[in-house]
Amino acid sequence: MRLVIAKCSVDYVGRLSAHLPLATRLLMVKADGSVSIHADDRAYKPLNWMSPPCRLEEAPGVWRVVNKAGEELRITLEEIFQDTSYELGVDPGLRKDGVEAHLQELLAANPETLGEGFTLVRREYMTAIGPVDLLCRDANSGAVAVEVKRRGEIDGVEQLTRYLELMNRDPLLAPVSGVFAAQEIKPQARVLATDRGIRCVVVDYDKLRGIERDELTLF
Repeated sequence: MRLVIAKCSVDYVGRLSAHLPLATRLLMVKADGSVSIHADDRAYKPLNWMSPPCRLEEAPGVWRVVNKAGEELRITLEEIFQDTSYELGVDPGLRKDGVEAHLQELLAANPETLGEGFTLVRREYMTAIGPVDLLCRDANSGAVAVEVKRRGEIDGVEQLTRYLELMNRDPLLAPVSGVFAAQEIKPQARVLATDRGIRCVVVDYDKLRGIERDELTLF
């Protein structure tokens, strides 16, 4: 990971145009190729970003970040205060709490809950940036990446988006669609998921546990 603290202005040119005036900001370049611009507020959310696959072109005083659609993030650097790189290695991924882990287990045993004709390929399908909760096939044998959360929020949608971007580069899997499954999905997360072509599924945990109990009942 590369962290650059610089006084800069930022222009985004694509389907929409956006401008960030000159200010001191944190520029974050990750190993997956993503570039994000942060201020000293807004919690984890960047001011602007470019998701992979994209390329970073550096020239004196300016960075150009261009994605496959030709959209461009142009960062004009007036002064660089710090430029540091760190090797973080492979992240083991988020450890789920008991309910979330059990929910994943129940959905793996009952993939049709996620969609008619769904079958499980495997749990914890590993990618270069961590494991996808479930890899399934739909009724048409298309690959589906499923992210399972107890509570569905924007960061979960962002996580699934990164997985999908990587998986769709694999010709043996592509095209890969996405399903965001949770007991509760926040309205903002649903809007973002829909905008990115990710289907949302609200899961009834108690009902799934009832299926499990029924399967264990002898009489």
